[in-house]
Amino acid sequence: MTNWLPDLSSGAGPLYMRLADHIETDIAKGVLPPGAKLPPQRDLAFDIGVTIGTVGRAYALVRERGLVSGEVGRGTFVLDRDRPAPAPLQPAPVARSTEAQRAASTAGARLRMDSTAAPDVGQSAVVEDLIVEIARAHPYETIDYTRAWPLAWRQAGAQWLRSGDWAPEPENVVPTLGVHAAVMAVISAVTLPGDKVVFEKLTYSSISRAATLIGRRTAVVGSDEQGCDPEDFDRLCAQQHPKIAFLMPSLQNPTLGIMSAERRRAIAEIARKHNVWLIEDAIYGVLLSEPMPTLASFAPERTFHVGGLSKAVAAGVRAGWVACPAHFAPRVQTAHKMVTGGIPFLLAELASRLVHSGSAEAIRADVLHEIAFREAAARQTFAGYDFASHPAAPFLWMKLPDPWLSATFKKAAANEGVLVDDEDEYKPGRTEQTFHRIRVGFTSVPTRDDALTGFATIRRLFDNSGAGYDSFG
Repeated sequence: MTNWLPDLSSGAGPLYMRLADHIETDIAKGVLPPGAKLPPQRDLAFDIGVTIGTVGRAYALVRERGLVSGEVGRGTFVLDRDRPAPAPLQPAPVARSTEAQRAASTAGARLRMDSTAAPDVGQSAVVEDLIVEIARAHPYETIDYTRAWPLAWRQAGAQWLRSGDWAPEPENVVPTLGVHAAVMAVISAVTLPGDKVVFEKLTYSSISRAATLIGRRTAVVGSDEQGCDPEDFDRLCAQQHPKIAFLMPSLQNPTLGIMSAERRRAIAEIARKHNVWLIEDAIYGVLLSEPMPTLASFAPERTFHVGGLSKAVAAGVRAGWVACPAHFAPRVQTAHKMVTGGIPFLLAELASRLVHSGSAEAIRADVLHEIAFREAAARQTFAGYDFASHPAAPFLWMKLPDPWLSATFKKAAANEGVLVDDEDEYKPGRTEQTFHRIRVGFTSVPTRDDALTGFATIRRLFDNSGAGYDSFG
């Protein structure tokens, strides 16, 4: 029954819940009888004027209610409630020896607030449909090594990386296996063992650690509420002669700093003066509704602009792109293959179709809505305490009340079933400076209720300041 068309103009609650309720009501009335096929998600989204993510989330909800079943390649069908649904296959448990760089001893904690992947807004249903399309259209390429890089992949990257008036040329864009792989490909392509890489004093330290593993050295530059300090950057370049700098000018991780246009121009001019390459990590910047001018727009000849889908669409797609200075794309593409082993056709094609179909942008809108709700709840919960937040950012940078220490609080929160990151997770090297802060991510927990529970737990620990003297070893 692909011509079924619900009316969502009335009712309360989010659109996806209204749609799920309409499906349930029409099943109960017999309008959607057992065996009836629900409309394809794209068709229904177009017909009723909502995003594909909204329809996907509604379909997922009615599946959870036991009303329908999804069959890969065929669609979604109403179940006969007089007959029991087939029991889902139970995957074998998977042993995990480590979880990123976090201690394995905390792996059993209930709420992961140490990650900032895009929240669940129903995007898995969209991903499922696209994977089926790709497998049917490219059966051989899907199971083989990637031997060609279609122009559409580069065009998708150029479209996704575009920011304001700046847009890269597709021939200068390299698809990558996520943003981390993109950054490491650039560092590998333009530096040699022993070369220095500049990092801010607080940053996404996985890059500094990975760079150290391949023989590069770390140089730490001073920073303030906007990020990299131009005066200290100039001094460091003159004294230590670094080869490249890794910066996050928009929604910096973990401080949430946003560089002004004037600051970006100054950093670009200093890099040009000292012949230093720039890596501009825009993984969180894509969440801003009013993007700032890119470093690449001020210094296109030396800036590698990097972005991906993990924070705005789906982390599991492992989709990233790097826009290179002219003529550098082949070198970065080769370095990426050497560092990562190559990009799978399925993931690269999936990322391309997500962008070209408009699904990525539609999911991004839903993700931003969910982030804004959770961030507002966090501001309400932590009123009276010192923290940095932004309505488009999926994490908080929180000052700990006295006498809490960052590492001690992390252990205390884990004991209460909540994982957070202490400040050491974001230090690119050893330092005497102490910030007494933690980063709290709130998008990887499955539901809003989970986020609220995590916030309440952290607030309770904040209020119980005497617990900071306890031992959580």
